[in-house]
Amino acid sequence: MARLENNIPHLKDFLDEKSFKYESPSFIKDDPILIPHRFTNHKDIEVSAFITSVISWGNRKSIIKSSNKILDYLDNSPYDFIINHSQKDLTLINKSIHRTFNQIDLNYFIRSLKNIYTKYGGIEDIISNRDNGGNLQERISFFKEIFFTLNHPERTKKHLPSPVKGSSAKRFNMFLRWMVRSNEKGVDFGIWNKIDRSELSLPLDVHTGRIARELGLLSRNLNDHKSVNEIDLKLREMDPIDPVKYDYALFGLGVYENF
Repeated sequence: MARLENNIPHLKDFLDEKSFKYESPSFIKDDPILIPHRFTNHKDIEVSAFITSVISWGNRKSIIKSSNKILDYLDNSPYDFIINHSQKDLTLINKSIHRTFNQIDLNYFIRSLKNIYTKYGGIEDIISNRDNGGNLQERISFFKEIFFTLNHPERTKKHLPSPVKGSSAKRFNMFLRWMVRSNEKGVDFGIWNKIDRSELSLPLDVHTGRIARELGLLSRNLNDHKSVNEIDLKLREMDPIDPVKYDYALFGLGVYENF
């Protein structure tokens, strides 16, 4: 299918309109972001958002169902459970969680998150520290290194990305969008204040990648780190202050308009 950028005289205006349309509370009910919206405490929002983002692949209804299952294991008080859980608590977690993310993985994530909060001050402190990388994608890779400093199952490492090794880090970039972008429209949370939204990268996956190629925003065929860099440059040309708002446009065009 031919690219469509020449058929849309004002691509920025077109995408601004779609972003405005789809960034609304009506978006929440069918999206994994529904899970952290269950909470008001910032730490509960952060922990539930992080774990939900980690398992956000596949059918969205399935992701929401699996995330709710995890929260049941965490007594629906995710931060308190992370900090105060006992070894016995971990034995109560069922083997099956979500596709390839299982009991072994969740147990390690719980232990590591406790280490992150008690030793490093939390996820935001690591990701926002420029000593950990010159840009946000480098700091995501550094976060993975910190996350797996405890004795860990090798299989569990696949559940966190490393952009410096080529990953698009779609799910982690989605988590960062949730945490950093303003809650002004009632969708994202804006509970982090140490990272500016201008630093965010598009959560690139097969769906947003397809739409981006149709619009001429992306020339590469792979949905990898290099493609994230390419589309980020285009989106920042259109809106250097809030480039990732266009995630809503690309997602909405693909899911709701069959673009």
